[in-house]
Amino acid sequence: MSASRLQSACGGAAFAALALAACTSNTPPLEQASATAPMTQPAMPSQYRPEEIVGRWGYGAFHNESDLARTSAAARGQCGQPVEITRGTNGGVMMYLADSAQLQELQLKGSSNGKNYIGPPGNAGGPQDREIVSFDGRTMVLRWMDPEVAGRYGTGVYVRCAPEGVARVLRAVASELERDPAMAARYNQAKAGTRSQRQP
Repeated sequence: MSASRLQSACGGAAFAALALAACTSNTPPLEQASATAPMTQPAMPSQYRPEEIVGRWGYGAFHNESDLARTSAAARGQCGQPVEITRGTNGGVMMYLADSAQLQELQLKGSSNGKNYIGPPGNAGGPQDREIVSFDGRTMVLRWMDPEVAGRYGTGVYVRCAPEGVARVLRAVASELERDPAMAARYNQAKAGTRSQRQP
């Protein structure tokens, strides 16, 4: 083989090696790609209705499952400054997305695997969705589908607050009991009597 042909062949081999290295370095492993990209499914009707989500909520968040009970109690204490979820004009609910200060209308979405989500229109389980981990009408636990967002914000806990009128009355009663110890004593006696009557 002549020197010029040998040089050309070596140059071509070197270029191919560089191209292969570039492809290898720029392509994330399959495991990494699957971990960072949530698996989506066609959205189905959710088992929850928007009117169940609408209301005034105390809010908290946790990163460890063991903190759920403590966070729920703390969220209940936030009802003095509640998060208000209202109905949207297109049948959804008005909530915030991650890193957004603008309320947006989000949809309740079901899926074939039985999981339910809240998020923008589109497939269920998308990166901007939150999974409804649990909801019993009074406490709602939402988990961000995007792992990076979930790492920053944690798992959200919403505890339903009393209606505004009821909450105002309860605050007034509590304030009156604090000012009048005799009234507080009679109130506690009456409450204890009512509890004993309910026992078999």
